[in-house]
Amino acid sequence: MAVAALAGVSQSAVSRVFTPGSSVSRKTADKVLAAAEQLGYRPNVLARSLKSGKSRMIGLVVAYLENYFYPELVERLSVDLQKVGYHVLIFLAPVASANVDKIVQELMDYQVDGIVLASVSLSSDLAARCQETGLPVVLFNRGQDDPTLSSVTTDNYAGGKAVADYLCSLGHSRIAYVAGFAGATTQRDREAGFRAGLAEAGQELFARADGNFDYQAAQAAARALFATSRRPDAVFVGNDHMAFAVMDVLRFELGLRIPQDVSVAGFDDVPPAAWPAYSLTTYRQQADRMVAETVSLLMDSIDSGHADPKQVVVPGALRIRGSTRRHGEP
Repeated sequence: MAVAALAGVSQSAVSRVFTPGSSVSRKTADKVLAAAEQLGYRPNVLARSLKSGKSRMIGLVVAYLENYFYPELVERLSVDLQKVGYHVLIFLAPVASANVDKIVQELMDYQVDGIVLASVSLSSDLAARCQETGLPVVLFNRGQDDPTLSSVTTDNYAGGKAVADYLCSLGHSRIAYVAGFAGATTQRDREAGFRAGLAEAGQELFARADGNFDYQAAQAAARALFATSRRPDAVFVGNDHMAFAVMDVLRFELGLRIPQDVSVAGFDDVPPAAWPAYSLTTYRQQADRMVAETVSLLMDSIDSGHADPKQVVVPGALRIRGSTRRHGEP
């Protein structure tokens, strides 16, 4: 091989330099890269993947990118996978509520080494097929009632309960909820925890509307909740993406002050939540740790050829900001 001869190293050393994650000295790498540049050499990644049986690609399926949580996921997952020699192939699902069997089948045709499904669902039949072929699948930010699938989620029940505890501690007594997509375990668990927290404080949910994790649907939910003379004095919104929509309607359409007239809390702690324009009290998901757990599950399964499914639940934390305050304070 011309590159090996020019660099004065073995062909296997050249191969290691161009194989992500392989161990090679800095001196050897510099010599090989210099020789490759001089000769205009570029490695044939497709040919190498055919030879090794590994594409070094992880398929990522996301439902939407409007929610700031998911662009952040793409960035962090890409960085963490590159550290272990893998890259991300991204597919967009048509809607958050759909299962993604067709897309997963396409990813299998691309010979990816693993799949991450972010807030989308998979049929039991295709899950079984992936398991039979040894293709690792990890659900991210959504569980599924299937013990054969691995998943990484925040403790959504604890998060919902923490928000209820906090809003009740502020003296609010007319607390409403804007729900996410009904088919999502994240929505189910957040609402269950929220209702449990209210019950412990001797309260019931004052009002409820569906936001479907969608900005426009959340706007409509806010209008419906406040189209009455007896309005909520606090609102928990199922994620920050919807919370921004609710806050915009309350302020700019209905002329209400946040938090003077109504407290608002969200879930996720995406970057805009800390912006002064929103200053949103929210339950923070530890995205870094969730991504690290996802990569760990994938690598364990890829390296071993098989790994028992795990359902990892990551704790979160309440972030108190200016969108909430004690009820009745001037």
